[in-house]
Amino acid sequence: MSPRDVAVVGVGATDYYKRGESYPRTITELAGDAILAACADAGLSVTDIDGFAYYSGAGAGYGQSMDTAEFMETLGIPEVTFTAALTSGGGGAAGSIGLARAAIVAGDANVVVTVMALQQARQRLGSVFAAAAPNPLNSFLQPSGLSGPGHLMSVLTRRHMYDYGTRREAFAEIAISQRANAANRPKALKRDPITVEDYFHARMIAEPLCLLDFCLETDGAVAVITTSADRAKDLRQKPVPVVAAAHGGHRDWGRAFGWFGMPREDFASSGHAPVAKHLFQRAGVTPDDIDVALLYDHFSPMVLMQLEDYGFCKKGEGGPFVESGAIRYEGGSIPVNTHGGQLSEAYVIGMTHILEGVEQMRGTAINQVEGAELALVSGGPAALPVSGLILGKA
Repeated sequence: MSPRDVAVVGVGATDYYKRGESYPRTITELAGDAILAACADAGLSVTDIDGFAYYSGAGAGYGQSMDTAEFMETLGIPEVTFTAALTSGGGGAAGSIGLARAAIVAGDANVVVTVMALQQARQRLGSVFAAAAPNPLNSFLQPSGLSGPGHLMSVLTRRHMYDYGTRREAFAEIAISQRANAANRPKALKRDPITVEDYFHARMIAEPLCLLDFCLETDGAVAVITTSADRAKDLRQKPVPVVAAAHGGHRDWGRAFGWFGMPREDFASSGHAPVAKHLFQRAGVTPDDIDVALLYDHFSPMVLMQLEDYGFCKKGEGGPFVESGAIRYEGGSIPVNTHGGQLSEAYVIGMTHILEGVEQMRGTAINQVEGAELALVSGGPAALPVSGLILGKA
């Protein structure tokens, strides 16, 4: 069973901005404000921080970076005893809390912050592959017209539709339900309801993916503070125990949609099945025990594929499962992305999902799931590692 030896004790976020509208604020300013807000939430001084656990190789967005020394100088942190990052992109989001736990359990740090900041004033993530310098990998993608993540995801989506008969109606349900969840959230960038008709009339971007299947292009920052369970008892907020965390994945998923070398059984998937297996084993729970799922939603079909990989439904049955209303906040069997997710609230490369998971376990979420005791948070699908996190109620 899970030792629950560390807990999340503070969360903080900036306002969320439409792409480019945070300028002239800097990445360091956005991230620093989120860190200070998380410290205030926890009742800690910023000088208590002695560890940083990043992901995406400490990248801020996909073209900038965050530097521990700069945070120390800017925020007045006197000393750190741990600073490390998971590789890949948003696939490491949930796993970064596991990295923080590893540092605390090993005695390498006491108060560890995980932060992600995103600012798209100069570079859009939607064309990141087209903007990259040619190399053997990009020389396959670029001439094929696969210039951005959406084009790559469309290939996986079409394969799932071909193999299992999945319909666009299922993707519409994901977009519609998450927009409904964002409607009452003051910080959400998209709050107006959408209908099935709106979805099917939306501009097609990378068939079969339309505009409403794509996450938002936003700026902002989110920070999360983790410490030992013992220390957490004395802080301002009700601690949120880390029940289990896992990151990694199988070789067959590998570089995923950046190379399309997966065998058939892995191709039309999120690559999360191996991580899900380890995560549930470490937690000593099953998918039936999860009360709310915060699933990485850079594209709506990836939510459906994660529902399969995490065992909420069988492989290939994600379409009918979603279309049944199972993921709805009201009346669903497993409420998904109760904050609106990256499709409707904001895209901060997975960190908003961790924030929502913490608030659900505190019992303070805007769309609170009644009686929720376990929250699943995922990072990715992306190239390895992908990751999962289970948060519990104190």
